Amino acid sequence: MSRNTRMYYYAILGAMGGLAGSKLTEVIGFLDRPGVYLSDLVLGGAVGFSVGFMIGLAQGILSRSALRGLKAALIGGGIGLLAGAIALPLGEFLFLTAGGQASGRALGWAIFGALIGLSDSITGGSQMWKSALGGLIGGAVGGMLLEFSLHRISQPLLGKVGGLMLLGAAVGALTALIVVALSRAWLEVRSGKLQGTEFILDKFLRETSPAAIIGSNVLKCDIVLMDPKVEPQHARLKGAGTHLTLQDMSVGSGTFVNGRKVEKHRLSDRQAIRVGSTELVYHERG
Repeated sequence: MSRNTRMYYYAILGAMGGLAGSKLTEVIGFLDRPGVYLSDLVLGGAVGFSVGFMIGLAQGILSRSALRGLKAALIGGGIGLLAGAIALPLGEFLFLTAGGQASGRALGWAIFGALIGLSDSITGGSQMWKSALGGLIGGAVGGMLLEFSLHRISQPLLGKVGGLMLLGAAVGALTALIVVALSRAWLEVRSGKLQGTEFILDKFLRETSPAAIIGSNVLKCDIVLMDPKVEPQHARLKGAGTHLTLQDMSVGSGTFVNGRKVEKHRLSDRQAIRVGSTELVYHERG
């Protein structure tokens, strides 16, 4: 999926997470007990798990890997559970401390969004601060939209459902938007089954960062290509602070840059990489 399509899926899945969270809170049965911090903790955890889980699934859609999506969803759901359990009681405390100002609850949801963003960076290729910043902004915006829905929609249940969907959509969309807007390096798949997919590489750029492995093994690679001619671990990308170096790891099949077989090569913007039958284009911002 393209970098713009990423925002669409993050927003849609975030909204679905908010919807699932609203339904889950009904099942739990704490929905109408305001001011009780224990119930806020349980409700926040339920919403956080749902939103984090659904946004995590976006990784599976973007990479077209069910296993990667499930892994990201479980990590996102776990961190979301913790985020919601912290955010809702904290937001309620700030709300009461600020004399009933909605900005108090919005701050709590901003912290919630930041933690959801962090979970996305664990399973994706973005740097933690970029994902966290996007989530923070999304949580603040979504929190205000939630408060607006709660007070402007006459039916309380409908207001909560709509508000939580807006919260989830805002966290997902703003996380993706900031990551895309601030990304420094990414790979675009130009041919093969994943044509149009883009892999963000920011968190691999630093010299002290781990290498990003390109290959066909979903358990051992960071960039997984569904190509029978790509070896389980075909090539590696290693950061040097200002650029990435591509190194061949294949046995015989080779890695090519602009049609030339390479063993080790410093990448520059717009260079074409071929592994197996798949062609990728490297993009880099100065």
